[in-house]
Amino acid sequence: MSAELLSKIIERKAVIGVIGLGYVGLPLLVEFARGGFDSIGFEVDESRIAAINSGTSYIPDVSTEGIRTLVEHKKLSATGDFSKLRTTDAVVICVPTPLRKTKEPDISYILAAAERVRENLHSPQLVILESTTYPGTTDEVLLPMLKDSELKLDEDFYLAFSPERVDPGNGKYQTFNIPKVVGGVSQISMEVASALYQTIVERVHKVSSARVAETAKLLENTFRSVNIGLVNEMAQLCYHLGIDSWEVIQAAATKPFGFMAFYPGPGIGGHCIPLDPHYLSWKARLHGFEARFIGLAEEVNSHMPQHVVSLTQDALNDHRKPLKGSRVLVLGVAYKRDINDVRESPALGVVEQLLGKGAEVSYHDPFIPEMRLDGKGVLSGVELTDEALKNCDCALIITDHTAIDYGRVVRLAPLIIDTRNVTRKLGLPEFESKVIRL
Repeated sequence: MSAELLSKIIERKAVIGVIGLGYVGLPLLVEFARGGFDSIGFEVDESRIAAINSGTSYIPDVSTEGIRTLVEHKKLSATGDFSKLRTTDAVVICVPTPLRKTKEPDISYILAAAERVRENLHSPQLVILESTTYPGTTDEVLLPMLKDSELKLDEDFYLAFSPERVDPGNGKYQTFNIPKVVGGVSQISMEVASALYQTIVERVHKVSSARVAETAKLLENTFRSVNIGLVNEMAQLCYHLGIDSWEVIQAAATKPFGFMAFYPGPGIGGHCIPLDPHYLSWKARLHGFEARFIGLAEEVNSHMPQHVVSLTQDALNDHRKPLKGSRVLVLGVAYKRDINDVRESPALGVVEQLLGKGAEVSYHDPFIPEMRLDGKGVLSGVELTDEALKNCDCALIITDHTAIDYGRVVRLAPLIIDTRNVTRKLGLPEFESKVIRL
C-alpha cells in the first residue's frame, strides 16, 4: 500500500478530483473541500464550471455562500481541462448512468470518464466509481481500462466502488452523515478508498468486493421500487373497492413490528428508483435468471400516471364535465417535493396523457419555470393566482411542494385531485367533498 498516498490522505494534503458535478458530484466535491482538501471538479458543461468558479451554486442542497467561501479560500475550483487529473491524488467518478430506450444500461458516461482517467493516470492515484451501475462494472470495465496504462494495481493505482446515496431535498441526511459503503477490486484498494472517505463521513462500511457494493446500491433502490409498486397496486385496488387507501396504510402502520409504511403516488421519478432496478434485472438475464419482482413493480409503477388520468376523468365526469376541453391545473411537476429536477417525473406522463385526451393543461411549480414534453414542445409554468385556481375545472396535485398554500387551493379550486394526501391534514372538513385522493 502506498505510504505516500495514505499520508497525504490522513494529513489532508491530497488533491481530490470529482468528475461530474451534478446532484451527486457537487455535494461530494464541496464536502472534500470543507474537509480541508484542495478539490477540483471536472465538468463538460461550461455553464456549471463558470457558476462554481464564480462562487455560485446551481443545486438547492448546496448553498451559494458555502461555495463562494471555498472558492475564495482556493479550496474548490472547477475545470473542463481533464489533463489536470494528473495533479490529483484521488479521483471520484460521479457521472449519469441512464437507460437506453431498450431499458438496457447505458454506461457511456462512465466509459468516457474512465478514458479521461486512464489518459492521465499516474502513480500513486486512487480511482473511485460512485455512479450507480450493474454488478461487475468496476472489475470488468474500469479495471481493464486502467491496466492498459501499464501501471500496476495496488502498487501504482487503487480502484474501488462506493455507491452514492444522495437524497435531493433531504435536510437531515447529507453527504457527511450518510454511511458510506466501500468495496474495492482488491483488499488494499478498499482500505485506501475507505481511508479517504473516513476523512469526510461519519461512518464507513467496508465490504469484501466492488461487486458487493454495486449490488447493495441496486438492492436499496429495488427495495423501494418493489414496495412502492405494492402500495400503488393497493391504491388502485382500494379505488375499485371504494376504500381510502391512505387510511388503510395508516391503520397498518400502527403495528409495531413486521410492517414498514410506504405510500402511493402518481408514479416514480428521479434518476434512481425508475432506472436502477433495470441494471440489476439486465445483469440477472445475462446469467439466465429472471428477476420477476423487479419487472412487476416497474409495470405497476409505470401505470400510475394512467391511473391518475383516469381518476381525474372520473372526478370530472361526476361533476358533469368531460375531460376533453376541461381546464386542468397541475400543481408540481418535479419528481419530488422542493427540488428543481424533472428527470423521469410522473408529471411528464400525466401531462402528456391529459393533453392527448384533449384537456387544456397548465401547471405551476415554484422550482420548474418550464418543462419540455416529448413531441409537444415546451410548456411554461403559470403563477398560482386566485384567478388561476377559481377558473380551472380541476387542480391536480402531483408534487407536494411546501411553498404551495394547499388551504388556498382547496378553498378556491372547484375540484381537487390529491395524489400526495397533502390536503388531509388541513382541517377543512367543509371542503372535503370536492377533494379526491389517490
